[in-house]
Amino acid sequence: MTAASQHRVTVPRAALRELLAEVETWQPPTVAVGVTDATNTLAVHGPTDQVLWFASVTKPLTAYGVLLAAQHGELRLDEPVDVPFGPKGVTVRHLLAHAGGLPRERGGSMTAAERRRSYSDWAYELLGDLVANRVGTPIEEHLEVEVFDPLGMTRTRLGGPAGHGVHGTLDDLLRFARELLAPSLLDPDLLAEATTVAFPGLDGVVPGFGRFTPNDWGLGFELKGSKGDATDHWMGIRLSGRTFGHFGLSGSFLWVDPERGVAAAELADREFGPWAREVWGPFNDRLVEVVAP
Repeated sequence: MTAASQHRVTVPRAALRELLAEVETWQPPTVAVGVTDATNTLAVHGPTDQVLWFASVTKPLTAYGVLLAAQHGELRLDEPVDVPFGPKGVTVRHLLAHAGGLPRERGGSMTAAERRRSYSDWAYELLGDLVANRVGTPIEEHLEVEVFDPLGMTRTRLGGPAGHGVHGTLDDLLRFARELLAPSLLDPDLLAEATTVAFPGLDGVVPGFGRFTPNDWGLGFELKGSKGDATDHWMGIRLSGRTFGHFGLSGSFLWVDPERGVAAAELADREFGPWAREVWGPFNDRLVEVVAP
């Protein structure tokens, strides 16, 4: 953890609130957005207590449940996972990092592990089933007991697939962001491992944004790395290369920049599309300029 993530960030609040209000011009009818440091929300805009679909921003939460199960000795990150009719030697780590050669959905074509970064919702369904088997409770209950309730995420629950089934509020998502800046549930060394490139050098497609070489990913988190330096990416170009997070089909995103000690999250009620690709990168760049240039 960097020193920046352990201290409260000082920002011009009026300028930050004015910037966040720009989401009123975005296409979705409902947008909630906020910025936090490791201890407090810095500013928000929109209905932050309204329950909205996280979509694939679910994956970092499910990954956290998997990592906590590993921390408690209920599974090992490098143990093999039985993939029905799939390649041999696929591990928990492969599935978390989209490096297991699995298709996006069950039934698609598969390749050997570690050949490319193949984004897979099915991988997270398998992880949810594995955790449920090991801890003796459904993945929904595991996340509630181990993640949501301890962090005070009282209005957030998994009510569908482990890769994209969470619904909750922006206020709750910002609570998770603070955990990622200053972990209290997960060992900091394990979080550092989860936010470092797993299986370096793999290229692949970031859905909606195209192919990246490499397409860096950690254990449940997309990593910015070199993305955005010269190409279009949802995190923009100003965030540090150590920034990690995720975005979702529901028009949602979460990013955490450990070098600056800040995080931002956004939820909406319109599917990801050209509107999001157009506004997210520039918005995040301006946000960095205001919060921590």
